[in-house]
Amino acid sequence: MAVEMSYVMITPYTIVKSRTGGVISRLLSRLDIDLVAGQMFAPSAELAKRYADSVRSHRMHDEVERFSNNLISTYIERTFSPSEGRRHRVLMLLFRGESACRKLNEVIGTMHPERRTLDTLTGETVRDTYADLVMSPHNPEEVSYFEPAVLTPPDAATAAKNLRMFADFVNGESNIVSNIAYANPDRIERTLVIIKPDNWRYPSSRPGTIIDMFSRTGLRIIACKLVQMSVAQAVEFYAPAERILKKKLALPAAVQARTVLENHFGFSVSDDLERCLADTFGVEYAQEQFYRIVDFMSGIRPDACDEETRTRPGRVKSMVLVYEGENAVERIRSVLGPTDPTEAPNGTVRKEFGSDVMVNTAHASDSPESAQREMKIIAVEKNDLADRIYEYLA
Repeated sequence: MAVEMSYVMITPYTIVKSRTGGVISRLLSRLDIDLVAGQMFAPSAELAKRYADSVRSHRMHDEVERFSNNLISTYIERTFSPSEGRRHRVLMLLFRGESACRKLNEVIGTMHPERRTLDTLTGETVRDTYADLVMSPHNPEEVSYFEPAVLTPPDAATAAKNLRMFADFVNGESNIVSNIAYANPDRIERTLVIIKPDNWRYPSSRPGTIIDMFSRTGLRIIACKLVQMSVAQAVEFYAPAERILKKKLALPAAVQARTVLENHFGFSVSDDLERCLADTFGVEYAQEQFYRIVDFMSGIRPDACDEETRTRPGRVKSMVLVYEGENAVERIRSVLGPTDPTEAPNGTVRKEFGSDVMVNTAHASDSPESAQREMKIIAVEKNDLADRIYEYLA
């Protein structure tokens, strides 16, 4: 079977209703194709019209397809276009794998005119759960309300045509969407969230569920990207943690080593020797814990790679999100929970999914200043979605 690239577009309404996490959970847990990129952007009126025209131009085989295409093209032109001078956010998820278009369409489902009553809904597909198609009680041929929740192309040829259109657009856009004016802008913060590599080891609903848990903060997602953190990025990103580890772990490691030595050799270790152990063995132990963090986040140990490898993309995947709103840092961290999942309150992300202080499922900035530093390190302003598309089309 041919390897294809296709996309899922999460609509503005789905995003503002905080259904993004639920949709992503459905997609990731039921697909055996790779999520290779993601980007939040705000379409222009021109892009919305071009996208709607692309849907209209698709060859239709029967009345059902004609009905669906008309609904979707009209919806795109109306909902994806700016209103009152403001663009609206959409989230594009890029998938690659064998028969990607068919598999995405099967999981997403269709919008058929015969689905007019509650009894016909099953909740099986994404659209069964998150989309709405309400027909007029007075005219069975008239649509009262339509919300498709997500959009995806029907086949590889349509996908390729639309992918180039989207790539050309986002290639000139910032990866951070600034599409709203706040009444009190001085109260607004941005914070960084990383959904860590332990959530991506196998197809799972975990990444989407974590996003869904963060949605109860009421904050807006203004950026999204998939990253493979390099060793150099991970070392710089966690540099503050390296200093803390040496401060916190060196002496306890020396005390434990002192006890082991005394028990094994049968004599008392002096305080001077314990201090020496802290400065040597303890520091090396703390350094080893830091190397493990870098290995966990990049898939490569920093002491086991050359300089060229250090700057290449790592071997494991994470998802980066930027949240915006009042007290964003505090609100996200309250849902995340403390570093040690065993100490996290019930209902927090780390209590639900974390394993230990290292494999603790997600990261969130601890201050607005840290958020700025961390966003710079992982180049949150840049996104490789367009590059991925161009490489595939080439």
